[in-house]
Amino acid sequence: MIHGGVLVEFAYEIPTGKGVEEAVAAVREALSERKFSVLWELNVNQTLESKGFDLGHEVRILEVCSAPKAKKALETNPAVAYFLPCKIVVKRVGGQTTIGVTRPAALMGLMGDARMDDLAAQVEAELTAAAEAAAR
Repeated sequence: MIHGGVLVEFAYEIPTGKGVEEAVAAVREALSERKFSVLWELNVNQTLESKGFDLGHEVRILEVCSAPKAKKALETNPAVAYFLPCKIVVKRVGGQTTIGVTRPAALMGLMGDARMDDLAAQVEAELTAAAEAAAR
């Protein structure tokens, strides 16, 4: 299900006319509507600036989770822990803000465990839908 974004092997990214702060707030709302929680938000710029580095563009990384889906995935294959939590990236480069989702189906594909395929596809569809809703 790709509507207005770009799909690459490991991520789905969609442009938005929103600034980073507004986009992050919209992502949080869209995730909440889909029963996903934001566990942590990393402001990459603040972190790098505190170490004396200027990145030159804005980047936020949100680590997100659906507890029931994470439980199911971990019960099916404990190695899934290497890929949790899911990530959504909001960045602004060259005046364009984008919302990106790391693709669970691509990551799970690295495991070679077909039992994970349906759940990974479902989570990916929900996160992609959240990104698209937040971008509008």
